[in-house]
Amino acid sequence: MTRRSTKINNIKSLKLMYYVSKRMEIAGSHRLNLSYKSKCENLHGHNWVIIVYCKAERLNKDGMVCDFAKIKEQIHGKLDHQNLNDIVPFNPTAENIAKWICDQIPQCYKVSVQESEGNIAVYVKPNQRHNNEN
Repeated sequence: MTRRSTKINNIKSLKLMYYVSKRMEIAGSHRLNLSYKSKCENLHGHNWVIIVYCKAERLNKDGMVCDFAKIKEQIHGKLDHQNLNDIVPFNPTAENIAKWICDQIPQCYKVSVQESEGNIAVYVKPNQRHNNEN
């Protein structure tokens, strides 16, 4: 096989991919269950900035990867102005929240959760870690 035909075959095998992201702010409280002493064991609040990244090879019948309003409803609607300890069945760290959010939306492959300035947790689905991501 020549170099040119290899290049052509590689181009033919490329899949079209659509990417979207939804940014939202969520005000809420939580307390962490930790194995060490920390002020985070006390109930406290954050204004989280959450970015949900979704992708699809094909658009749905409405011409979208997914509806931004449905993402907001699924995530913001459940978490905003809540005590997260009452909503989720796990220790509500930023890392665990990011994974939980990713699991709620089928098209989601990555979520970032900014708890405060300079403190950001990112979860990427395991089968997406080596792909070229947005």
